[in-house]
Amino acid sequence: MAISESSARNLLRFITCGSVDDGKSTLLGRLLYDTGMLPDDQLDALRRDSHRQYPNGDVLDFSLLTDGLDAERQQGITIDVAYRYFRSARRSFVVADCPGHEQYTRNMATGASHADLAVVLVDARKGLLPQTRRHSYICALLGIRKVVLAVNKMDLVGYKQETYETIEAEYRVLADQLGITSVYALPVAALSGDNVGSCSARMSWYGGPALLEVLETVSVQSQQVSEFRMPVQWVNRPDQSFRGYAGTICGGRVKAGDEIVVQPGTSRARVTRIVTADGDLPEAHAGQAVTLTLDREVDISRGDVIADAARPTSEADQFAAHVLWMGDEALLPNRGYWLKIGTRIVNARITSIKHKVDVNTQARLAAHRLDLNEVGYCNIDLDHPVAFETYAANHSLGGFILIDRQTYATVACGMLDFALHRATNVHWQHVDVDKQARARSKGQQPRCLWFTGLSGAGKSTIANLLERRLGSLGYHTYLMDGDNLRHGLNRDLGFTAEARVENVRRVAEVAHLMVDAGLIVLVCVISPFRSEREFARNLFADGEFLEVFVDTSLEECERRDPKGLYRKARAGEISNFTGIDSPYEAPETPEVHLHTGDRGLENMVEQLVERLLPSESH
Repeated sequence: MAISESSARNLLRFITCGSVDDGKSTLLGRLLYDTGMLPDDQLDALRRDSHRQYPNGDVLDFSLLTDGLDAERQQGITIDVAYRYFRSARRSFVVADCPGHEQYTRNMATGASHADLAVVLVDARKGLLPQTRRHSYICALLGIRKVVLAVNKMDLVGYKQETYETIEAEYRVLADQLGITSVYALPVAALSGDNVGSCSARMSWYGGPALLEVLETVSVQSQQVSEFRMPVQWVNRPDQSFRGYAGTICGGRVKAGDEIVVQPGTSRARVTRIVTADGDLPEAHAGQAVTLTLDREVDISRGDVIADAARPTSEADQFAAHVLWMGDEALLPNRGYWLKIGTRIVNARITSIKHKVDVNTQARLAAHRLDLNEVGYCNIDLDHPVAFETYAANHSLGGFILIDRQTYATVACGMLDFALHRATNVHWQHVDVDKQARARSKGQQPRCLWFTGLSGAGKSTIANLLERRLGSLGYHTYLMDGDNLRHGLNRDLGFTAEARVENVRRVAEVAHLMVDAGLIVLVCVISPFRSEREFARNLFADGEFLEVFVDTSLEECERRDPKGLYRKARAGEISNFTGIDSPYEAPETPEVHLHTGDRGLENMVEQLVERLLPSESH
């Protein structure tokens, strides 16, 4: 069913956030109670559960209403984001009760990304805590510009006015630093309901409204985007007579007859129908899910954006953006991820971290990686242009998530700031002699054989023998050895995880150029991480990349130790050594798996030749 504009204006989406034990769940539970949203059976269950918690008193523990997970109830904390719908006589609400612990900051950011307003709780006994500042910073980063500051547990400080005023003044300074334009402050005691549903006589010095009245009357203008935009969710084609493009409008309005453009690109058409489950509409606006039909056939697929032809979105493949890292493993520059913006998914790399932000002081700090819950200002490179707007202008087309390509876990959320100039100033130059022509002149099919394995596994030895064999057969080859490359191309790189990622990226890009030149390239690098080997694979056309796993046990590699590196690593003279104090992620499905303990070198080379040149006599 379509959402009317009047209903959308009367709906308030907000979050409760702050440090752990500030009383967020209790406050929300009290709001549900004061608005009469608790059925009798739920109220009876609350009384029973509260009695077990407070057997000697007649206290209702309202936090039990929203702390739904067993782990939350046992620990008395909020872990997941608990969403609740409730209403009063004047307004409807959707509220997200966000966790307070630092390790669950990712959950809090999820709740804040859909909110119009934040209720930030502060324990009157403790004042502003680091997590209070962290949550306020993330709220501001995600576009929340109105905050209700609820100084809670005033009963535990004797309802002292000076305590409240000190906290209020300190928070207003923080809000001003963060760009939060409106702060509604009030003192509350959530457990007893003081200044929650109605004003309290215990704090007669406070002359403002209760929390519920603030929420009922606060004016929140949802983000208004005047230009029409709709990311395509799917192509709706139930039969040969109908083709429509379904999605949720994220900006502006559209009417039958309007001219639209499909982005990325310049294809244009006119809207003929606006189809919904309830019938055709003459007009649709932001927030409505619709299917559009057009007056002519246009190549449109999931991920494209249908936009106002007179005022289209921007397009780019390189951006500056704020990134909130949510992954347990660190963000490493130049590691490949999937980026989802709107309904489109593309390959992405964080090419550089300009700085990370101390969320307590907003200071800019140098950084080579981002760890869990850290925020960085980064440059991002995509493999294809996307239609976008800045996050400040349009959350749907300016906000994105990063997805780990190995685990499929969401590891970051981000907010686009602007497109980098080089994204539009650099163009691909056509050349007349292409890879196929170069390969024909050499009489061979170009390939990249990527040898991976532990140090001392035998990668370079096997690749060297293979190159000699291929050369004797008249093939044009080049062997790229990791150690040799560190004397030139990669001499500025160390052996940290970040440096290893960049090392493989550079090697892969050069190998790609050599395959483009028509060569058979043999690459010998440890390349310990699956993600970077997958990045290398994705540079090549199908069938051009062969991963060769030289599988030698750590014990055997240490026994050989041709360069004395294992001995130094065990002695602590070398750090970040693969297999000792840095992990090696073995390939799961390599094209060629060489078990060095099972066969001699010549047999392994013959296996590679047969795989590389299956139809030729050797």
